Amino acid sequence: MNAATTHSWDLTNGPAGGIMATRDSGRIGEPWVVTAARGGSGMRVSLYNPGDAIDIEGESIGELTGNPREMGRQLRVLLEELSLTDPECP
Repeated sequence: MNAATTHSWDLTNGPAGGIMATRDSGRIGEPWVVTAARGGSGMRVSLYNPGDAIDIEGESIGELTGNPREMGRQLRVLLEELSLTDPECP
Protein backbone atom coordinates (compact mmCIF):
# COMPACT_ATOMS: atom_id res chain seq x y z
CA MET A 1 0.00 0.00 0.00
CA ASN A 2 2.94 2.37 0.60
CA ALA A 3 3.82 2.28 -3.11
CA ALA A 4 0.34 3.61 -3.91
CA THR A 5 0.60 6.65 -1.64
CA THR A 6 -0.37 9.93 -3.31
CA HIS A 7 -1.02 13.39 -1.90
CA SER A 8 -4.52 13.63 -3.40
CA TRP A 9 -5.98 10.39 -2.03
CA ASP A 10 -6.31 8.86 1.47
CA LEU A 11 -5.52 5.13 1.47
CA THR A 12 -6.87 2.58 3.96
CA ASN A 13 -7.23 -1.18 4.14
CA GLY A 14 -10.41 -2.20 2.35
CA PRO A 15 -12.64 -5.20 2.83
CA ALA A 16 -11.24 -8.72 2.26
CA GLY A 17 -7.60 -7.62 2.06
CA GLY A 18 -8.19 -4.95 -0.55
CA ILE A 19 -7.35 -1.26 -0.66
CA MET A 20 -9.73 1.68 -0.44
CA ALA A 21 -8.79 5.18 -1.59
CA THR A 22 -10.96 8.20 -0.84
CA ARG A 23 -10.83 11.79 -2.05
CA ASP A 24 -12.93 14.81 -1.07
CA SER A 25 -15.73 15.51 -3.55
CA GLY A 26 -16.82 18.81 -2.05
CA ARG A 27 -20.03 17.17 -0.80
CA ILE A 28 -20.08 16.51 2.96
CA GLY A 29 -19.91 12.79 3.76
CA GLU A 30 -19.81 11.73 0.10
CA PRO A 31 -16.23 11.24 -1.09
CA TRP A 32 -14.98 9.80 -4.34
CA VAL A 33 -14.04 6.16 -3.61
CA VAL A 34 -11.73 3.82 -5.49
CA THR A 35 -11.37 0.21 -4.36
CA ALA A 36 -8.87 -2.44 -5.37
CA ALA A 37 -10.19 -5.94 -4.61
CA ARG A 38 -8.64 -9.31 -5.20
CA GLY A 39 -9.78 -10.93 -8.43
CA GLY A 40 -8.11 -13.45 -10.70
CA SER A 41 -4.32 -13.17 -10.62
CA GLY A 42 -4.32 -9.55 -9.41
CA MET A 43 -6.76 -6.91 -8.23
CA ARG A 44 -9.78 -5.26 -9.86
CA VAL A 45 -10.00 -1.49 -9.47
CA SER A 46 -13.43 0.16 -9.26
CA LEU A 47 -14.60 3.78 -9.01
CA TYR A 48 -17.60 4.95 -6.99
CA ASN A 49 -19.14 8.39 -7.49
CA PRO A 50 -20.01 10.50 -4.44
CA GLY A 51 -23.04 8.99 -2.73
CA ASP A 52 -22.72 5.55 -4.40
CA ALA A 53 -23.09 2.46 -2.21
CA ILE A 54 -19.72 0.69 -2.11
CA ASP A 55 -21.15 -2.70 -1.17
CA ILE A 56 -22.11 -3.28 -4.81
CA GLU A 57 -19.87 -3.37 -7.86
CA GLY A 58 -18.57 0.03 -9.00
CA GLU A 59 -17.39 1.22 -12.41
CA SER A 60 -14.38 -0.85 -13.45
CA ILE A 61 -11.39 1.40 -14.20
CA GLY A 62 -8.56 -1.13 -14.43
CA GLU A 63 -6.69 -4.12 -13.10
CA LEU A 64 -3.48 -4.44 -11.13
CA THR A 65 -1.02 -7.26 -11.78
CA GLY A 66 2.45 -8.26 -10.65
CA ASN A 67 4.08 -8.24 -7.23
CA PRO A 68 2.60 -6.13 -4.40
CA ARG A 69 5.02 -3.22 -4.94
CA GLU A 70 4.28 -3.10 -8.68
CA MET A 71 0.52 -3.25 -8.02
CA GLY A 72 0.91 -0.31 -5.62
CA ARG A 73 2.71 1.70 -8.28
CA GLN A 74 0.03 0.85 -10.85
CA LEU A 75 -2.69 1.95 -8.41
CA ARG A 76 -0.88 5.25 -7.74
CA VAL A 77 -0.73 5.96 -11.49
CA LEU A 78 -4.45 5.14 -11.90
CA LEU A 79 -5.36 7.45 -9.01
CA GLU A 80 -3.18 10.32 -10.21
CA GLU A 81 -4.50 10.13 -13.78
CA LEU A 82 -8.17 9.73 -12.82
CA SER A 83 -10.35 12.56 -14.15
CA LEU A 84 -13.24 13.14 -11.75
CA THR A 85 -16.41 15.03 -12.63
CA ASP A 86 -19.46 14.94 -10.41
CA PRO A 87 -22.45 13.61 -12.42
CA GLU A 88 -24.82 15.80 -10.36
CA CYS A 89 -23.01 19.06 -11.21
CA PRO A 90 -23.75 20.55 -14.65
